[in-house]
Amino acid sequence: MSEKRVYTFGNGKAEGRADMRNLLGGKGANLAEMNLIGVPVPPGFTITTEVCSEYYEKGKENVVALLKDDVTKAMKQIEDIMGKKFGDPENALLLSVRSGARASMPGMMDTILNLGLNDVVVEGVARKTGNERFAYDSYRRFVQMYGDVVLGMKPVNKEDIDPFEAIIEQVKAQRGISLDNEMNVDELKQLVVLFKKAIKDQTGHDFPENPEDQLWGAICAVFDSWMNERAILYRKLNDIPQEWGTAVSVMAMVFGNMGETSATGVCFSRDAATGENIFNGEWLINAQGEDVVAGIRTPQQITVEGSRRWAKLAGIDEATRASEYPSLEEAMPEVYAELNGIQDKLEKHYHDMQDMEFTVQEGKLWFLQTRNGKRTGTAMVKIAMDLLHEGEIDEKTAIERCEAQKLDELLHPVFDKAALKNAKVLTQGLPASPGAACGQIVFFAEDAAKWHADGKNVVMVRIETSPEDLAGMTAAEGILTARGGMTSHAAVVARGMGKCCVSGAGELVIDYKARTVSVNGKTFKEGDYISLNGSTGQVLEGEVKTKAAEVTGDFAELMSLCDKYTKMVVRTNADTPHDAEVAANFGAVGIGLCRTEHMFFEKDKIKAMREMILSDSKEGREVALAKLLPLQKQDFYGILKCMDGKDVNIRLLDPPLHEFVPHDLKGQQTMADEMGKSLEFIQARVKALQESNPMLGLRGCRLGITYPEITAMQTKAILGAAIQLKKEGFNPKPEIMVPLVGTFKELESQQKVIKATAKALFEEEGVEVEFKLGTMIEIPRAALTADKIAKYADYFSFGTNDLTQMTFGYSRDDVASILNTYIDGKILEHDPFQVLDQEGVGQLIETAVEKGRNANPNLKCGICGEHGGEPSSVKFCHRAGLNYVSCSPFRVPIARLAAAQAAVEE
Repeated sequence: MSEKRVYTFGNGKAEGRADMRNLLGGKGANLAEMNLIGVPVPPGFTITTEVCSEYYEKGKENVVALLKDDVTKAMKQIEDIMGKKFGDPENALLLSVRSGARASMPGMMDTILNLGLNDVVVEGVARKTGNERFAYDSYRRFVQMYGDVVLGMKPVNKEDIDPFEAIIEQVKAQRGISLDNEMNVDELKQLVVLFKKAIKDQTGHDFPENPEDQLWGAICAVFDSWMNERAILYRKLNDIPQEWGTAVSVMAMVFGNMGETSATGVCFSRDAATGENIFNGEWLINAQGEDVVAGIRTPQQITVEGSRRWAKLAGIDEATRASEYPSLEEAMPEVYAELNGIQDKLEKHYHDMQDMEFTVQEGKLWFLQTRNGKRTGTAMVKIAMDLLHEGEIDEKTAIERCEAQKLDELLHPVFDKAALKNAKVLTQGLPASPGAACGQIVFFAEDAAKWHADGKNVVMVRIETSPEDLAGMTAAEGILTARGGMTSHAAVVARGMGKCCVSGAGELVIDYKARTVSVNGKTFKEGDYISLNGSTGQVLEGEVKTKAAEVTGDFAELMSLCDKYTKMVVRTNADTPHDAEVAANFGAVGIGLCRTEHMFFEKDKIKAMREMILSDSKEGREVALAKLLPLQKQDFYGILKCMDGKDVNIRLLDPPLHEFVPHDLKGQQTMADEMGKSLEFIQARVKALQESNPMLGLRGCRLGITYPEITAMQTKAILGAAIQLKKEGFNPKPEIMVPLVGTFKELESQQKVIKATAKALFEEEGVEVEFKLGTMIEIPRAALTADKIAKYADYFSFGTNDLTQMTFGYSRDDVASILNTYIDGKILEHDPFQVLDQEGVGQLIETAVEKGRNANPNLKCGICGEHGGEPSSVKFCHRAGLNYVSCSPFRVPIARLAAAQAAVEE
């Protein structure tokens, strides 16, 4: 804990800088940095993230006492720079209080603007500015924000709109006006009175008139918001540690609502949805920042080009656009020129796409924030590749700049072009976040989460979203809003999450109470299907067919760059030629796990498999195995052919046998008829195969040792398929893997059967095929005695699903019942079945690799559990010296990027 709790900035000077984001949060660090490089920023100070931890350890009153002197000094500096005094009715300094964690969490925590106003100060502001409307507009905004954030004024029911917005609608209805900025002074004064009364009626608290009380209430509310429900959920989704805490930045207010020469806006140095190198953003004249993101007023575009594109989507002609919705470039050309210059300067300074907030007060431009912008997966890759080509970053930085997990977005299905041509367009909104989304309509966050948990695909439809909707947005396939622009809450959060989003579809009429949405004479109920095209902004009726994504363009270039630096290759887990083909297209260099048992569930195979299991003699089993042999050979032929010239690791039969036997009367009777046995015989065999703990029972190598004829049949099928391919001119490279080995004698026993079967087959066919023989390390004992096992193995493949299960002693099928409790209680940081436990399971892997290679220097090592596609686990595998990781086909690019990043970081 550093002694310094408060860092000041202003007038081109700052006590902090950009590389202090861990202490000052992203916002505070960048406000300091902008001062140091000459960007106009209102003066202020930042309370550190460490104080947030103190706040939760020592309590509110103790922390306020610790901060009091430092905050008083920092406030004096703001007053001196601005020439105003906090709480002075004749010359009042007003403040904004904002959150800022070290990792960007847009909209998840709280902000309060216009702080310092009360019934006396507001009159002084009106007199000093000669603008009574501005003074009372700022006051009603402050009461509304403070009431919501600090005093907890929220809707009583989920179907209700915000209580303050309900009052605003009532007041506007009295005079028949539709926009907030059409309200006159008397109506704004009326709002202040009604807001304060509503706060008292609903919360029991009076609105505080003392500016100092307001300041400390706001600072503490920002610290409190670190632990609000949506912030906790966002951290969980984005793997942000709770102990990081948030900083609090307090700044002098600058006002975008002072009339026709004032404005506010949000802008991006590149397109956050597509990654195109186009300066873009939205602004509003005579407004404050929350108006742009809340979606209550239709924001205008910053550039002429963007404005024309928006007008075309909205069906607005050029003359109307230019007169009613001019761009900032047209309306305030001098301000635009300065803004454009600074955004370019900031991008070049940070060498990354910037997301910026600004205010224009009576013609003067102020910057309130810059940060590396949230972006879609597509934009992430394009921006990294473009910055590389522009010479702004080098190849290694381009690799590190891309977030491995976010590549998942580029692998999602896209709409089939033929299906799109025939789709019925219901309405047009803004293409806020690209992608294809189909699902059933839901209107509320908790319903979206519940329906998703029930296995349904949903599209969340809202008038506009707010941070409280995060759980629903996470669960939804896509998000559709009636209000809001490209920088609205829905758009920014959706892009950060990689969710398809269409915003600002103004023709939608949404009725929360009736749970319906109407558009152009058609009404859709909750549960009806719609589709969203996040790349065009179209809302489509029903379900529109999708197709698989492809690795092309910038994505393909990034993957080639990964191959240049990576030391550890990526294979795939695939049980069918189709899966193998998909993975090969994504760059898999082979198959790390082919599960033979998955091949038996097709109708013609399951009967022969059941016959083999239910037989009570070797002769009976061999009759059934003779039926299975050609079927298995055909499967292996398809996969080996698809992966010609690449290693294909085939695991011998592994699962508990009870998974295959029929448990229903009809299935048992069918098997009795098939085998010419009595129903009672079949039922007795099924009962005999029952095990108390099947995951630790007769499976894996134990099955092959008990019934060697099964291992022999599978060996014939694998090598028979390879021989056929070799005769046809192909280059098959099979690997035979013995599962669930715990002692070298088990592997030695199976090795004898495999080698004897191979020798006989090669002699019979007159052709030899080179193959490797290895084992799956998934039992802790195997890891600890790896030196002995390695003498019989060409390779080790770590089955981390079972290795995790046996190391922790958690049943992977039943662990869900305790996981949330363990993670929430900080007993576990992550689900160990999703993120590799590097400390325990990882230690076993490292031990096995070291011991195995000491005994067999040529030993190849890989991983084939679910962890093979999880970025932090992949990086661990690189450090542990593995030769490859293997994962499901759609995670291959993610693993390739993570492997390259591990090499670059090293």
